Amino acid sequence: MISSRIELWVGRAVLLLLVLFTLAPFVGMFSAALQPQGSTPTGFSLPDFANFGNFIDAFRIAQLPQLMWSSLLLVLMVVPLSIALATLAAYGIAVLRAPLGGVVLVLLVAGLTLPFEGLISPLYFQMRDWGLLNTRLAIALPLIGLYMPFGVVWMRAHFIGVPKDITEAANVDGASGWQALWRIHLPLARPALSALTVLFSLWTWNQFIIALVMVEDPLERTVAGALGAFQGQYGTDIVLLSAGALLIMLPTILVFAIFQKQFTAALLQGAVKG
Repeated sequence: MISSRIELWVGRAVLLLLVLFTLAPFVGMFSAALQPQGSTPTGFSLPDFANFGNFIDAFRIAQLPQLMWSSLLLVLMVVPLSIALATLAAYGIAVLRAPLGGVVLVLLVAGLTLPFEGLISPLYFQMRDWGLLNTRLAIALPLIGLYMPFGVVWMRAHFIGVPKDITEAANVDGASGWQALWRIHLPLARPALSALTVLFSLWTWNQFIIALVMVEDPLERTVAGALGAFQGQYGTDIVLLSAGALLIMLPTILVFAIFQKQFTAALLQGAVKG
């Protein structure tokens, strides 16, 4: 009994330390964002007068409304198609047992080891040859392709966890592969699909390097590019940079807070089956 209480309190203490460790950078950025513009914040300190107007200035200087709209357009272009392709591919590999599905899966797993940065050069020349440079398609198409390895492996893990008896019962009732997917597997896959949608949305919203390389117009890139507005030739305004970074992260935090239950359910789904 005593040992179980000790384990409980130790667990709580470790969890509290992890929370404090996670929140510390955000607290530091928030305190820096409230300092007078042009100053150099150090440590965790609040000024005598909290300059909340810094957030308004950062919002205006970085042209965040235009960049947020651009990021939202990219999310709408990338995420639905990525989810659809990954789901269909995973269903074909895991449930329909498509020919050479194992080979495709190995190639996709190998693709997980490739960093985005290592593919920038070939992707750039490919988009140039297709005449898509300086368009949002030059950002969207590479992202869709780069998301496929993770998306297919993620959805395959879900389909593998679905009892085979359910699929066999649908086949006995005369359901086609498409009907089984639409009426049985997709409703069961809602937690996995919700979590994957959140991940793809956040990755697209915050994508920086591909948008920077493929598009010259800063207002057609993602919102992460807004931080460059606070970096001048001779220095960086740390105060406005901190305020802008917090504004950029706010939608990401809100999305995760809203969908955290679905995300947790997807992660635990495989552990509670059977």
